[in-house]
Amino acid sequence: MATINTEKLSSARFAEATNAFVEVFTASVNFDQRMAQQDIQGSLAHAAMLGKIGILTEQELTDIQHGLAQISGEIERGEFVWSVKQEDVHMNIEARLTDLIGIAGKKLHTGRSRNDQVATDIRLYLRSEIDVILVQLKRLQIALLDVAEREADTIMPGFTHLQVAQPVTFGHHLMAWFEMLCRDQERLQDCVKRINVMPLGAAALAGTSYPIDRHMTAELLGFSRPSNNSLDSVSDRDFAIEFAAVGSLIMMHLSRFSEELVLWASAQFDFIDIPDAFCTGSSIMPQKKNPDVPELVRGKSGRVTGHLMSLLMLMKSQPLAYNKDNQEDKEPLFDTVDTLINCLRAFADMMPHIKAKHENMYASAKRGFATATDLADYLVRKGMAFRDAHEVVGQAVRLGLNSGRDLSELTLEEMQGFSLSISADVFDVLKLEGSVAARNHIGGTAPEQVRKAIAVARVLVGS
Repeated sequence: MATINTEKLSSARFAEATNAFVEVFTASVNFDQRMAQQDIQGSLAHAAMLGKIGILTEQELTDIQHGLAQISGEIERGEFVWSVKQEDVHMNIEARLTDLIGIAGKKLHTGRSRNDQVATDIRLYLRSEIDVILVQLKRLQIALLDVAEREADTIMPGFTHLQVAQPVTFGHHLMAWFEMLCRDQERLQDCVKRINVMPLGAAALAGTSYPIDRHMTAELLGFSRPSNNSLDSVSDRDFAIEFAAVGSLIMMHLSRFSEELVLWASAQFDFIDIPDAFCTGSSIMPQKKNPDVPELVRGKSGRVTGHLMSLLMLMKSQPLAYNKDNQEDKEPLFDTVDTLINCLRAFADMMPHIKAKHENMYASAKRGFATATDLADYLVRKGMAFRDAHEVVGQAVRLGLNSGRDLSELTLEEMQGFSLSISADVFDVLKLEGSVAARNHIGGTAPEQVRKAIAVARVLVGS
């Protein structure tokens, strides 16, 4: 097992030891050790740059590289011993490196500070995790496309105010979810542009007097460029807030999906069946099948939104430059990352197995007079003003309500009692199939358009 010095590297300034409780209270190593590999990655690039400008000898650079490689292996194997006395991931790794290679380990910190070091680590970490999130998001997008294609002809009611409005296809409804995820994907990719700026070299807040080559370090770490202002570099957490905002939007979308799945799986709607593998039972009611996965995802959306608020409040009153407050940025970020990945994965695993109950969806669309607008449009095409047509259709709906029949089930004579403009061809537009087929334009619910949208989407996501 690795051993490290227990004495604090910054202890020379102080006349007395840190209070034991304060030592634990101010330490961040219990959670920021998650960024250990990013810290090592940044140190390797910094060391290579120090070697180039002559701060490190060739042998010192080699020793640092070998030492950091050994530490990386110890961390991956779970052999590394973390110490609260070293406060954070940076000091723990530096102390272990010094323990392994001696004074060369202490020279590594030349020309940098923990302030620019942690800002760099967070950016490297988020950049890497966004790649993972995008993979899970794409899995969900592909799952939605597969189900939408399977259900392109499946008729269901479309709702406004949770009241039956017009018939749509289930495939069209799922493609609305897909569009939300496309915006999420674009926002994540755009967020990376602001993340991918390198603070390393800003040092504590003013830069450094050493002749560092920040462009070299940025290139080694895959950053698009070095940051422009040292004060802003160490104190900026806009990129973290932006990521949390994008994460909140993703979770809001997943929460909306969840709400509809929960409703549709209820006995009152009975539109879908969620597979048993994604549900649980009741401890006392044997008949229950609870949609726990969508319910939990719906609940976790508030958690991520809370993290966004936490980060905004964290930054709102901070003067330039770095402040210890910023230690509080990591736990909300880490939990946002974990929550996003887990919720997207759960949905991507679940969606391909959602079963649509076609007959129930169709019957529900018939019950709500979903083709009323189609009748109004029919009368307008016959030359009637829309407001007059609206009145005529209202009278027909009232008759349907009183007699317990859908508009398509009224007789031609009954319909003509409201307007002589109505003829036998009216039943073509009053059928649910005719209604959805008539919306045959880009963005419409017609099955033909749904399939075209899916084909375009598959090219977009590469499936």
